[in-house]
Amino acid sequence: MKRFTLGQAADATGARLVRGDPELALAGVSTDTRTLQKGQLFLALRGPNFDGNRFAGQAVASGAPALLLAGEELPVTAPAGVPVLLHADPRRALGDLGAWYRSTLDARVLGITGSCGKTTTKNIARELFARLCPVVASPSSFNNDIGVPHTLLLADASTRLIVVEMGTNHPGEIAGLARIARPDCAVITNVGASHLAGLGSLAGVAREKGALAEALPRDGFLVLNAACRYAKELAARTSARVLTFSVEGGAERGDLDARDLFFHPGGTTFRLDGHEVTSPLLGTHNVENLLGALAVARGLGFEFEELLPAVSQLSCARSRMERIELSGITLFDDCYNANPQSLRAAVRVLSGLHGYRRRVLVLGDMLELGELSAELHHELGREAARSGVDAILLVGTYVKAAAAGALEGGLGSSALVHFPTTDEAARGAADLVREGDVVLVKGSRGMLLERVVGALRTRWGQAS
Repeated sequence: MKRFTLGQAADATGARLVRGDPELALAGVSTDTRTLQKGQLFLALRGPNFDGNRFAGQAVASGAPALLLAGEELPVTAPAGVPVLLHADPRRALGDLGAWYRSTLDARVLGITGSCGKTTTKNIARELFARLCPVVASPSSFNNDIGVPHTLLLADASTRLIVVEMGTNHPGEIAGLARIARPDCAVITNVGASHLAGLGSLAGVAREKGALAEALPRDGFLVLNAACRYAKELAARTSARVLTFSVEGGAERGDLDARDLFFHPGGTTFRLDGHEVTSPLLGTHNVENLLGALAVARGLGFEFEELLPAVSQLSCARSRMERIELSGITLFDDCYNANPQSLRAAVRVLSGLHGYRRRVLVLGDMLELGELSAELHHELGREAARSGVDAILLVGTYVKAAAAGALEGGLGSSALVHFPTTDEAARGAADLVREGDVVLVKGSRGMLLERVVGALRTRWGQAS
């Protein structure tokens, strides 16, 4: 399917057309020869440890009809006769191409950011709205200046809604992503202690997330969590309409307020605007994620009655509170990422589970917390112990502070085991878990705790 031409790509990015027909039709963009599809322009990214120019020949062999390569002169790796664009900074060119392409589309763009919950909210929005109109959404967590333009470039003339996830770990990143995506509406799920090493403080996180609010047009809308301490500050940064959501809202009741939450083996049931709603996603935090998506539905003019049947069929994203029944234990794989806010939410879910021999938390380091790392780990260890968790298996370096906090919170030393590395945890954790336990695995992405999940699955086997 034609999406744009080689000449349009050159004009949009400022790249120099070295050779090739400007009218050559291109079916999208790829930056990875392993997933490149026939007809896509290969855009050669360059970084400290890789040079996409080296893969030019492989890209052509995989079906790329043209190349956008890095540099001022044609590299020796460029196959003879193949159309070529040259650009000094292909990463910037990708963003410029995504921004131009977005301007050609008759689709609304929903931007989603927040300290946690943005991927789950994005997945919920994609599943719900796909039943009502053609939707494109960020694959996996395509939430940076590479992933956002890739998401936009997946859309075509039939697309009516593009759901874009926006992440950040340093000031100015959200504003840059918003310039590319130009969102019509947005969700800021919450503001918490994430990426403090780059953003400095909670106030710094709020300032950075608020850049998405500022980017919205006057006729757009912003969805906020009414319980977020920065909600009023964020609302003040936009001229767009503001919609809020809450759980048992009380004084901070949102426009959408979930009441009478009940957790059960099938997920979570609650009442919303006179409706009884059941979601297969477990936990208060996932009710908040769902409410964020439903608030978007209200902003877009959809009726709840159109969407509520689909809520009961939502799927759990891999490694995000993913329930896995094994032979003898129940495992919750929540190892995709972690920060203090998401860990608190996960521990609340674990402590609320009953009918098991023990509630076991496998906790890996939470990264990028800067100078507050020891304090936050200590505090969360204490909270986990006081919540009723029966045992904590700690993985990494920073979690030593969590061990001290857990002891302070009343957990016995015999219920604490420390593994310095993930590989050691993968070898030892499975033998420490007992039949009848429920186990929650959570830590930052860099800890690679999926290895521990894999070891538990191997040791305990799939339930029959």
